[in-house]
Amino acid sequence: MQDTANVLRLSQRVAGLKPSGIRKFFDIAATMKDVISLGIGEPDFTTPKHILEAGIRSLNAGETHYTSNSGKLEVRQAVADNLKLLYGVTYEPGSEIILTVGVSEALYLTFTAILDPGDEVIIPTPCFVSYQAEVIMAGGVPVEIPSRMEDNFQLDPEGVRRAITPRTRAIFIGYPCNPTGAVATKEILTRLAEIAIQHNLLVISDEIYARLVYDFTHVCVPALGEEIKRRTILLGGLSKAYAMTGWRIGYACGPAELIKGLVRIHQYTIMSAPTTAQDAALEALKNGEPHVQEMLAEYDRRRRLIYNGLNRLGLTTFEPRGAFYAFPQIKASGMDDESFAEALLREEHVAVVPGNAFGAGGAGFVRCCYATSYEQIEEALRRMEKFMERHG
Repeated sequence: MQDTANVLRLSQRVAGLKPSGIRKFFDIAATMKDVISLGIGEPDFTTPKHILEAGIRSLNAGETHYTSNSGKLEVRQAVADNLKLLYGVTYEPGSEIILTVGVSEALYLTFTAILDPGDEVIIPTPCFVSYQAEVIMAGGVPVEIPSRMEDNFQLDPEGVRRAITPRTRAIFIGYPCNPTGAVATKEILTRLAEIAIQHNLLVISDEIYARLVYDFTHVCVPALGEEIKRRTILLGGLSKAYAMTGWRIGYACGPAELIKGLVRIHQYTIMSAPTTAQDAALEALKNGEPHVQEMLAEYDRRRRLIYNGLNRLGLTTFEPRGAFYAFPQIKASGMDDESFAEALLREEHVAVVPGNAFGAGGAGFVRCCYATSYEQIEEALRRMEKFMERHG
């Protein structure tokens, strides 16, 4: 019998990828009863009814075929109109926007389109777990730059400048930030833009949480000026603000010559974003604003509850200004973040994510998602209080 080990081996690139630190704990939690999850970054709201109905109408009308590779033009136009209204940034929907299967695909397309083997991408940490993995899968090298709670988790422009090498291709920016809840200031983003221009680098800006900002103003990177817009790929989508995670609609906007490259990969891998979801997205972009504001107000109420509650327990927490995550430091427990998350799940049935899942900059923290009901957060805090009475 032939040895099949060699023929069944994975590529080194894939074999070297670490499993998602987010999923590990929720696979465990799924086997337990009475678990309160402060983990998966997904709205607990159902997609608003009029958006659901738009999807149903699309199906009933027989809209079950492929669309243009880039997506329906009227949906891309709605994305362009939305960005113009909110941030004053202008994109040509016919050539500068592509609709994707969530922002995850937009991220994959971007890195695959711009990176040659060994090209480096500067990435702030802590950050969403996919960023480094997507760079590696595209053959690139992620270069992590830590941000600190003492600096409100702002990316240090001088740290970025020092990390630039002849192989640096792009600076990645992800604000509002998952997992910290930080929102970048205009001053910091302007300095980063100046560095990118000076060193002739691309900027990739993931702004999926742009609509979920509290007592702060979101700054859209390409809106900082035409020079930075010409070298920026803007990523966004409808999953978070419109409670449409399962519909899988995202987008990438940027210079036509770069978007053309994304479309080329997209047509060979995905063909087009789901047609029914595109029709629902059109309704969301045109008429969904009242629901965005309603959900934002409720997230803000939960944000204040969890921020104040965690600090009261001795878990020092930076005040989140965007997205729906709190990122408490767990030093008072005497544990590392992995041990803390495991013990909290085992003893009190509360699921959080260890900060080291989000890169080296997250060590010593855990991520708590407040996209769950106010009452669930109250109960989670009660359980965490009992936990800290034993371990604090």
